[in-house]
Amino acid sequence: MLKILNIISDRNIGGAGRCILNFLKYYDRKKFAVKVVVPRGSLLKPEIEKLKTKVIEVDGIADKSFDRKAIGKLNRIIKKENPDIVHTHGTVTGRISGKLCCKKVVYTRHSVFPVSPRIKKGLGRTVNKYLNEFLADDIIAVAEAAKENLTDGGIAPEKIKVILNGVEPLQKASQQEIDSMKEKYHISQKDFVIGILARLDAVKGHQYLIEAAQELKKEGRSFKVLIAGTGENEQTLKALVKQKQLEDTVIFTGFLSEVRVFLSILDIQANASYGTEATSLALLEGMSIGLPAVVSNYGGNPGVIIHGENGYLFESQNSQDLLNYLKKAMDDTKTYQYMQKRAKEIFQQKFTAKMYARNIEKVYEGLFS
Repeated sequence: MLKILNIISDRNIGGAGRCILNFLKYYDRKKFAVKVVVPRGSLLKPEIEKLKTKVIEVDGIADKSFDRKAIGKLNRIIKKENPDIVHTHGTVTGRISGKLCCKKVVYTRHSVFPVSPRIKKGLGRTVNKYLNEFLADDIIAVAEAAKENLTDGGIAPEKIKVILNGVEPLQKASQQEIDSMKEKYHISQKDFVIGILARLDAVKGHQYLIEAAQELKKEGRSFKVLIAGTGENEQTLKALVKQKQLEDTVIFTGFLSEVRVFLSILDIQANASYGTEATSLALLEGMSIGLPAVVSNYGGNPGVIIHGENGYLFESQNSQDLLNYLKKAMDDTKTYQYMQKRAKEIFQQKFTAKMYARNIEKVYEGLFS
């Protein structure tokens, strides 16, 4: 039996944390023994414990890729637990400690973002390449775009394995639940419902969806836009909605602990990211219940949405192109129904949590084959 020690620095439950949770639900407990190191007070702790997995809390690593002072603490944990593999989720500190303790180290890149000019060429690129390749025996990217991010920083392509994220399929909400939520947000039965589920940061591109909504309203269309989530850009976006006189059309739901009903009331899911996006778990969850999407052609989105199959790709940061495809989804009923069917099929073929767990297990086993 292989002993695996995961290390994650997230205090909240983001994409990386959800990947760990999905793995813990489906990994082979006869072949692997898994424990997880989290920052003290992380919201992940109770969720991991529900899955009958030991959690080890540590100070100093919260939301930090590197913390020199935490290396000694992680060293002591690794020596005590004596895992065969240390699997780190973004944290350089964890990788350093794993190597110092002479363990096999796996590193997963969960994000996509513009590569710093300092590591795109010259000495910075060389240092980044050798540092990352030395600190990890295997590197996992959760999307082709994440792999490109890594290779843009000098890491050799052959060092990287692409393993697509996977999620548990959702159970679509009942008609009663759907009707109740629509009533809550004053959505009529004739409204076409567009939703976006992402933190309210500028790089998530909500402003382009709001601009598209303004044009839809000018055309006299019956629709609603639901913006779910919280973030530092919330007040700016609300001011933009007010400025464009869309308060009766664009609705901010705030944080949602249960996304199942939210996704169930949508006719189309939107993703307008232009600064960070690997594999959106919300898109995968929507696909599991047959929800097509209109998404930017940035990051990992093209690896999830196949244009004309389970949704549409629009030019990133182009509200007019987004508008065109939203109108197409509204007006082309035959294609829309086809995309609903294909969304479910593509999810089952590529994006289940069980598949994700099996693929991670193969990486672990490959280190000792």
